Amino acid sequence: MSFDLKTLKKKSASNTKKASGAFSFSLRKKISDKQKENFYRELGLLLKSGVDFKKALEILSNQSTHKNEKEIIISVKTKVSQGRSIYESIKETNQFSPYEYYSIQIGEETRKLEEILHELQKYFNRKIQMQRQIVSVLTYPVIVLIVTFLVLYFMLNKVVPMFSSVFKQFGNELPKSTQIIINLSNNSGKIFSGILLVIIISLIAHYSFKKNIQYRAFITGLILRLPYFGSLIQKIYLSRFCQAMSLLITSRTTLINSLSLTSKMIGFYPIENAIETIKKDITKGASLSESLQKHPVFEAKMVSMIEVSEQVNQLDTMFEKLTEQYNEEVNYQTKMIGVILEPMLIIIIGIIVGIIMVSMYAPMFDLSKIIKN
Repeated sequence: MSFDLKTLKKKSASNTKKASGAFSFSLRKKISDKQKENFYRELGLLLKSGVDFKKALEILSNQSTHKNEKEIIISVKTKVSQGRSIYESIKETNQFSPYEYYSIQIGEETRKLEEILHELQKYFNRKIQMQRQIVSVLTYPVIVLIVTFLVLYFMLNKVVPMFSSVFKQFGNELPKSTQIIINLSNNSGKIFSGILLVIIISLIAHYSFKKNIQYRAFITGLILRLPYFGSLIQKIYLSRFCQAMSLLITSRTTLINSLSLTSKMIGFYPIENAIETIKKDITKGASLSESLQKHPVFEAKMVSMIEVSEQVNQLDTMFEKLTEQYNEEVNYQTKMIGVILEPMLIIIIGIIVGIIMVSMYAPMFDLSKIIKN
């Protein structure tokens, strides 16, 4: 989505009616994070340029090339024209998270909507960059694992049976390693079918129970225990936590409300669960740093820095600095994944293929001696 401040297209009433009629159906499709980033950036720029909110939405809807996005913007504009608040109009589209529309509500009430839109654009920009980094880092290992799976399947179903038929002709006793490989080959169909079945069942179970509290607690607990990856995922969500808190506290939202809104958008059970206890502790008179300290998901250095910022009344600034710091750490760790995983995967593949080939060729040397004798 792009716009030109010099190009203002007028919409006809019939086009508006047509778009509104299709609105309820189109809203079933969620707009992407990239579309949201562009929306917040361009809306903020238009408002900063002195364009009023309704005219800004009109410009964005005219310039949008995505049907669903266009209809959402038109719907928001229609509701605002009818006297509804911006916050209510955006909330009723069911396209935006509580974090987004409550932030916009705060922007309306404090007359800092431009700043809020800029912070939301930064939030989605960071989120997208982080997702791209993770995808780029994991692409190579995933491809290698798939190739490994296919190579194993080919060797166990094509190569090993060829050797096995030769061994049967001579009837000699085979080494234990060779017997194991041949048994794996004979049962490879069942093994690969079992693996595929486990993957399918796991995916079905995940989508069935992903909103269950016990399941979420169990899965996130496992994730945090993963070597290296657990630390990386923890920092990703701590970065989101700090960014959300920075935005909300900067907007003069109360600490309790900031925590509540952050809990709704964080999407990570250990932090969500911790926030509920933290809110109760703060209500009883505890400081934020004291409350955070009780939960291991929050790192000690983060708690210490927040404690210092509370003493000088600079929480918003500290959360912004923590966001930048965690983003840098995540960037470094995601780059290191590729550096570490690539050689490890190559070594593992080499070991697997080597074991199979040695197990198959070792009896062949014994057979050659028998033939010579």
